[in-house]
Amino acid sequence: MNLVKRRNLGATAIFFLSGVSSIAAEVTNYLNWPNKPIRIVVVYPPGGGIDLIARHLGKKLADLWGVPVVIDNRPGAGTTLGTSFVSKSNADGYTLLMTDVSFAIAPGLYKNLPYNAQQDFAPITLLNTVDDILVVNPEVPAKNIRELINIARANPNALMYASAGNGTLNHLAPEMLKQLAGIHMLHVPYKGALAALNDLMAGQVQVYIGALASVLPFIKSGRLKAIAVTGSRRSDALPDIPTVAESGVPGYEVSSWYGLFAPAGTPAKVVEIIQREIFRLSQEPEFRRNMIADGNEVVAGTSREFSSFLERDLAKWRKAVLAAGAKVD
Repeated sequence: MNLVKRRNLGATAIFFLSGVSSIAAEVTNYLNWPNKPIRIVVVYPPGGGIDLIARHLGKKLADLWGVPVVIDNRPGAGTTLGTSFVSKSNADGYTLLMTDVSFAIAPGLYKNLPYNAQQDFAPITLLNTVDDILVVNPEVPAKNIRELINIARANPNALMYASAGNGTLNHLAPEMLKQLAGIHMLHVPYKGALAALNDLMAGQVQVYIGALASVLPFIKSGRLKAIAVTGSRRSDALPDIPTVAESGVPGYEVSSWYGLFAPAGTPAKVVEIIQREIFRLSQEPEFRRNMIADGNEVVAGTSREFSSFLERDLAKWRKAVLAAGAKVD
């Protein structure tokens, strides 16, 4: 074994045995990376949940690596604008993509995507899953999923559900519920979640599925009524609210997520280094507290685990888009 390999293995062993990060030194010594600013492209405007997490991570990584980490917000075209930009960027570890479940929805939704979700990216890590929740206007006389389903069955299409637009999670998640429960509700798309929530609270529409963090203040104030969370587990933020599956719709599971990608062809060692550092940062108590308080479950798993997760999620959303008949040209 040559000297470089022995040093590399030694650095890795020290990291795992001592718990002290030697990752930055390891990369600098053997790959001369990073030696210039790193850009994290976020597919949403500044100020949202995913943007705040990206900025927090960016600051931590900049402090660690000694180079600027710039957050580059590139919203537009249903998140495909920023995603396409990263797919065409140099595969050198200096341009990364922070996105969400829209990454898995887009391939089934758009007829002509300017990138291939499975071939043009190197998954780095699934950062977290986002607790989503089904809420209704307080005037709806249902306290749980069973009662909501009974209302929908007795009055087909009388219930209207709001979404932030065609093909969004809050469009497709109710469509999946309709299919599994055998009910009919009308879809009312809006230009964004805020407009949808305003009409929901005004009683113009009755049902909405969206991120728990965005509706929690309205639940606490009584302006919205929580019916069920949509993921595989109850939320730590509302532990008394059951899941849709445990409430009588087995097999129903919907959750959003945030993930980090690099362009395909990025050196595997760089991908590994970023993943390991983010995993370490995700274990910090303050980081975890903030994520959980906003209705998130911290994941930060391996790149291989993220790849397997994506394969399943792409298949699930492709099927959901097809069943809903949603398309965007």
